[in-house]
Amino acid sequence: MQKVQETAEKIRTMEIRGAGRIAKAAAEAIRDYAAGLDVASMEEFSARIKEVSNYLISTRPTAVSLPNAVKLSSKYSSANVEEARQEIIKNANLFIERADRALEKIGKIGSRRIRDGDVIMTHCNSHAALSIITTAFEAGKDISVIATESRPRRQGLLTIRHLNGFGIPTTLIVDSAVRYYMKDVDKVIVGADAIAANGALVNKIGTSQLALAAHEARKSFMVAAETFKFSPSTIVGNPIEIEERASDEIVDPALISDLAHVQVRNPAFDFTPAEYIDMIVTDIGIIPPAMAYTVIKEHLGWELGEI
Repeated sequence: MQKVQETAEKIRTMEIRGAGRIAKAAAEAIRDYAAGLDVASMEEFSARIKEVSNYLISTRPTAVSLPNAVKLSSKYSSANVEEARQEIIKNANLFIERADRALEKIGKIGSRRIRDGDVIMTHCNSHAALSIITTAFEAGKDISVIATESRPRRQGLLTIRHLNGFGIPTTLIVDSAVRYYMKDVDKVIVGADAIAANGALVNKIGTSQLALAAHEARKSFMVAAETFKFSPSTIVGNPIEIEERASDEIVDPALISDLAHVQVRNPAFDFTPAEYIDMIVTDIGIIPPAMAYTVIKEHLGWELGEI
């Protein structure tokens, strides 16, 4: 249980960040917990697995990759403790392997939509979006990137360091300069923390601003997302909860302690309507937002949303 608690804390504090990395860490935690769980009865085994699953899921309410990873990894059908344990270990390993392959597939598929000379704008620090960009660059395409700072956690600094390592010409801008620079952009590529059944995107706060500016300027807006980032719970009517983080990520509490009429809000994500999304690049191919329902039904299953 100690390792599960350590993983959960790293996810909660964003030491482990990014929807894909969160998913893999959760799958590993479930796998290792099941492997070391010493119980005699199936009833106790089931209760302990459920307890740990719920504990991990509660750490970050918005990133749907987390509950999907936990639910896919912790599935079992056996009524025998040892057989159920082996099912969980197998399912978790399959999920981790699939997550690793997904990024490569997304990179190859999405890079085909990048043209020589493109200027690409990206937001936050999405491994899926970066896979498209770096794959296109390594294929010999002459591209450059405009990366947002992505306040308040400034994940854009991770993005520019990653791109610099590949030798990709990159410009860092403040979030509020998105509309100003959109005239210089050919494509916008962002990641996803969740995609709803109606094709709406939940991603790092400020993503909807990029989508709106791209729509106004008639620039292509692409989302890069593994299939495990689609939200089964939205099929059965459950909304995606937007996580609100501590105000001290934005401002030192001491600076506003005497301001009795001021509150600070810090939503970590926002919604981008499907109509502002041109395509979603997934590990099973490029799809329009309207196909989100099909991806959930055929590749994740209704039952994940009903748990």
